[in-house]
Amino acid sequence: MDALDRLAEPGLDLLRRVDTLLAAGAPEGHPVWPLLRRMQVLPGEAVRGFLDLSPAPLATAGHAVRRHVRAYDEVGAALTDPVLWSGPAARGYGQARTALLRHLDEGPESLVGRLESTAGYADALADWVEGSRLTLARALADVLRSAEAVTVVAATALPGAVNQPRPTGSGAVAAAEIATRVLAVLCVAYDGAETLLRQWGPSLAESRWRAPVVERTRYDSPTRVGW
Repeated sequence: MDALDRLAEPGLDLLRRVDTLLAAGAPEGHPVWPLLRRMQVLPGEAVRGFLDLSPAPLATAGHAVRRHVRAYDEVGAALTDPVLWSGPAARGYGQARTALLRHLDEGPESLVGRLESTAGYADALADWVEGSRLTLARALADVLRSAEAVTVVAATALPGAVNQPRPTGSGAVAAAEIATRVLAVLCVAYDGAETLLRQWGPSLAESRWRAPVVERTRYDSPTRVGW
């Protein structure tokens, strides 16, 4: 359990009240409007969705992917063992073996290169989730102890208190202020996720097979097994 989990219950209760007030409207021209249009969701629902994100599964996925690299290393070692034969068939096999080794582990576009990039991307996402959750927790802690929170709770404390839309009332203004702080943090977080995808995207592309350069086979010499 991290800081965001500990603040989830009181934070969601406050944001539920904020959502109720915002549903009745917000002051015209308030900075919350661009954030609402971008996120297409009220802050309470946005935070509930973010609470489901956890860095642990992503970190575990990165470790699991890296375990496959060792298996490819073993295959590569077997392919580099000396072959005790010569002749046209041996040369053809050598060309195919060179191409396969290149496909397995030669540069970032090889299978091993793509595995390492996938593991790195998983690690980067895990760090992003962990950092974003901490930033969101700090934002929730700030709004929970703010004067706006007191105003929002007071405006929603009595039954029927928000039945009549009052976008310019003190409760609506306070709710808009809280929503702005929370949604701004989430917008920055999602910008970070999109940046990661742009950075790592080229390294996550399919590893394409590069066919070997095959010499024309000649049959005028024998294939010899052994030296």
